[in-house]
Amino acid sequence: MNNIAIIESFTDLKNEKFIDRPSLMMILEDVLRTAVRKQFGQNIDFDIIMNPDNGDMEIWRNFIVVENGEIEDNLTEIEISEVTKVEPDFEVGEEYSVEIKITELDRRTILSLRQNLKSKIQEFENKFLIEHFTELINEIYTCEVHLIKRDGVVLLDDDGNEIFLPKEKQIPGDFFRKGETVKGIIEEVVMKSNKLSIIMSRTSNIFLEKLLEMEIPEIMDGLITVKDVKRIPGSKAKVIVESYDDRIDPVGSCVGVRGTRINSVVKELNNEYIDIISWTENKRLLITR
Repeated sequence: MNNIAIIESFTDLKNEKFIDRPSLMMILEDVLRTAVRKQFGQNIDFDIIMNPDNGDMEIWRNFIVVENGEIEDNLTEIEISEVTKVEPDFEVGEEYSVEIKITELDRRTILSLRQNLKSKIQEFENKFLIEHFTELINEIYTCEVHLIKRDGVVLLDDDGNEIFLPKEKQIPGDFFRKGETVKGIIEEVVMKSNKLSIIMSRTSNIFLEKLLEMEIPEIMDGLITVKDVKRIPGSKAKVIVESYDDRIDPVGSCVGVRGTRINSVVKELNNEYIDIISWTENKRLLITR
């Protein structure tokens, strides 16, 4: 088994899809340098050769060949008699390299290497996920119920990432069963106690706005604009819409024939009553008050 295979054998890459081979090799090189210096000494001269293409990795310890009995630094020098046992053609003053196998590291160094490697990989994955989910803030996201807790629901997405839907961000009347799919918006992405926390909300005004956008092509295409949204989640909501095209009825387009468009949104929000108001009509109401 080669060095890289040994490393991977004790590394739990549960989210391996988030880290590419070149990045993994860079992390490996970093933690290996620390591990080698920890076991052999801070002043040791060595090279780590990485091949991201095939995952191969070699560690070579370098010595300067000196005359017998003239060693001044055991970490960087080696006597000529030791070298010529293996390579008869070496001369004093030349550099002599010996390969270090991962199996040569002692148990304590291996444990430290394993811990540091997992920590670095977790840092890399957290950075990736923070960037990924930050881009999804205020976007609708669909997950599956994994665990129901007193203070909220733990959800899993298709990649196995945990999303948390707190109790206070659930719509009154929400009732979840394990394995069910749940829609909401990604509201917050934060690190808490070195743990990534991705928060979903179903009570946000933006959730209603995004649902309308999904169901009403005119909003998606920009022909109708949602000017304002006010909600009492699970009870009622007012949505003010405007169209810049006189040929388009913004209220009628949002409601749909016999309420077909708005009904799917109402159903998703646990029968929350949604009042669609024209921006023109709303201004008229404000003037008359």
